Amino acid sequence: MAVLNVSLCSKLPPKPPLYSSNPHPSRQHLYLSGYPAPQVVKNHLEASRNVVLSVGDSVCKASLIALLSASLFVANPALAFKGGGPYGSEVTRGQDLSGKDFSGKTLIKQDFKTSILRQANFRGAKLLGASFFDADLTGADLSDADLRGVDFSLANVTKANLSNALLEGALATGNTSFKGSNITGADFTDVPLREDQREYLCRIADGVNPTTGNPTRETLLCN
Repeated sequence: MAVLNVSLCSKLPPKPPLYSSNPHPSRQHLYLSGYPAPQVVKNHLEASRNVVLSVGDSVCKASLIALLSASLFVANPALAFKGGGPYGSEVTRGQDLSGKDFSGKTLIKQDFKTSILRQANFRGAKLLGASFFDADLTGADLSDADLRGVDFSLANVTKANLSNALLEGALATGNTSFKGSNITGADFTDVPLREDQREYLCRIADGVNPTTGNPTRETLLCN
């Protein structure tokens, strides 16, 4: 619609000939009494034309603005989605945020789906209900973080620091990998793990969570 309107902007009708004074004085009798004088008609037509041109100009400007906005949206795909939660308008979904510092921030229900977060710092961050679905958290620091209800489905959490993290109720199904991670003092209460994941974590589990007082091995239901 905007493209159509813009194309019409260049095709506004030319100024039509206005009603002129009687070119044949000898035919003065044709201007019957009760009809507006030629000058009145001329003024009326001029005013009508100005209104039409004004409306057309406004439509053209609106169309151009719409086209500009659309082009900016297409040129910057990041504007297509915003990260949820209180981290502001910064996009955190599907982004390369490697090494970014989120330490100590409140990021409740923040959307980090499919983002690259290698060596990102989440130390002490409040991430309740956040989503790391299919995200790459290789080498990330999640120590002392509140990770209750976090979605780690398909996430790569290898070589991450999860020491003293609270993961109660977190989702870690699918191909979630914790290989090489530090889980000393982490609380895995009610985290649904595959049997092979549980066996691996039980081999390296140690410590007690400082917040809940639960031993890591007990929260993993290790034998």
